[in-house]
Amino acid sequence: MQVSIREFSSISSIKGPLMVVQGVNDAAYNEIVEVELGNGEKRRGIVVDSQLGLAVVQIFEGTSGISPGSSRVRFLGRGLEVKVSEEMLGRIFNPLGEPLDGGSPIIKGERRNVNGEPLNPAAREYPEEFIQTGISAIDGLNALLRGQKLPIFSGSGLPANQLAAQIARQATVRGEESNFVVVFAAIGIRYDEALFFRKFFEETGAINRVALFMTLANDPPVVKTLTPKTALTLAEYLAFEQDLHVLAILIDMTNYCEALREISASKEEVPGRQGYPGYMYTDLATIYERTGKVKGKKGSITQMPILSMPNDDITHPIPDLTGYITEGQIVLDRALYNKGIYPPINVLSSLSRLMKDGIGAGKTREDHKDVYNQLYSSYARGVELRGLAAIVGEEGLSETDRKYLLFADAFEREFVNQGVTENRTLEQTLDIGWKVLSTLPERELTNVRQEYIEKYMKGIRK
Repeated sequence: MQVSIREFSSISSIKGPLMVVQGVNDAAYNEIVEVELGNGEKRRGIVVDSQLGLAVVQIFEGTSGISPGSSRVRFLGRGLEVKVSEEMLGRIFNPLGEPLDGGSPIIKGERRNVNGEPLNPAAREYPEEFIQTGISAIDGLNALLRGQKLPIFSGSGLPANQLAAQIARQATVRGEESNFVVVFAAIGIRYDEALFFRKFFEETGAINRVALFMTLANDPPVVKTLTPKTALTLAEYLAFEQDLHVLAILIDMTNYCEALREISASKEEVPGRQGYPGYMYTDLATIYERTGKVKGKKGSITQMPILSMPNDDITHPIPDLTGYITEGQIVLDRALYNKGIYPPINVLSSLSRLMKDGIGAGKTREDHKDVYNQLYSSYARGVELRGLAAIVGEEGLSETDRKYLLFADAFEREFVNQGVTENRTLEQTLDIGWKVLSTLPERELTNVRQEYIEKYMKGIRK
């Protein structure tokens, strides 16, 4: 139930981007506020804390120039709403729904609250359809399914931006390419990163099926926290009203959590782990859980949050809490990056918990599961033998063990490594997998059926 508009002129204090208004007894959390300055200028804000007799408001445009004596504050009785429409595809916006590309505002569409509505667990459908990203290390060994939440964990300086843009350009549901779109939320990024994304999507033509929401590093924290919420509001509209398959890419969720911590500190809340607010898990869940397939709806939302691990620490609160909520993770590895491998995906640290339900005969290719099992186990042994070879030397290893060392190198160089514009089909990915497996003696291929060896290895071995 909406509350009517209430107006006050009782600003008691201003602290950074926060403004405290006295005499407010019914302000709702996330309620939108309009501030009219003495010179007639109007600014918008949002309620970030409400107590009996006062409300704490964070101003989107900042509090500079606001005079407590001459400014009037109006509580609008509703949360932040943005107009969403299919017309937003091919466009760039801020989280308030305002164009950043010089184009006209959205005219046709529906106004929706950016906080969305949680999906009823009983109405969810289990993810089972394979999404092809064109990235072999993902499609072959950590497959993404329609309706899944699969984050990418990166480190500082690793090519997460490039990988995110490549996935946004290449990803598709096989057989339903025309119904697949991408909603891309860039949260608190640097100006050069904003230029990279914009230039990449425009030059590759991917912008035509991408709606890009963007905030910069110098934007107010509360605006950064709105970025993924607005993006997912559009994703929900496109998926459940327009029957489209939507891939939502959120980068960088670490910037989102840093904004949460900054807002929490400004409100002088009791900090949790490493200074992050104790409710960060719940807050992240409200974003990640806006994903999935709904019974009776043709569309779906698949989500790939991308986050930077401070100091490459996967136990840091942000990746740690994200891992509890999502269904696996793709981990970028600095050692592979230093070898010149792109994308530097460490398949041994990565996992797609739902992969087994979306691959195999009738879904991808009949040999997919066997190839996955054999590549994974063989690479794990090859990495283990690298450590042993560093101690005893390669001459101390058996001939078979040395074959595994060659396999591990070939796996990284040919299977994981690919060009930044290289879009591999699943069939190409699996064929490359068979090629690198051919470096091992056939007796070592214990995870694949003999019929598949005879069918797919034919012509590879000399």
